[in-house]
Amino acid sequence: MLKEFKTFIAQGNVLDLAVGVIIGAAFGKITTSLVDDIINPILGLIIGGVDFDKLKYVLKEAEGETAEVAIRYGAFLNQVIQFLLIAWVIFLIVKLANRAKLSSSLEKK
Repeated sequence: MLKEFKTFIAQGNVLDLAVGVIIGAAFGKITTSLVDDIINPILGLIIGGVDFDKLKYVLKEAEGETAEVAIRYGAFLNQVIQFLLIAWVIFLIVKLANRAKLSSSLEKK
């Protein structure tokens, strides 16, 4: 079983996946910074100095030791923007890879 596991790990697909996960995590941090530190301040300025992270609808105010209960829709908007940016970049990468694959197959003919 150990030999099979070693063979499985050594396959290219597993190594490619590991590299993809690491690069994806790093890209996620860059995207978070882009949204939080660049895009949201600009959008906030345009719509009147609003800090997206602080946008919320309070359901129940904090009382003593009890924290407030709130729907933090600003944080949700941040996540949606991050998702859309990552999805757009992945779309562009796949489109570029497909174009390269098509060009490569045409050259072989």
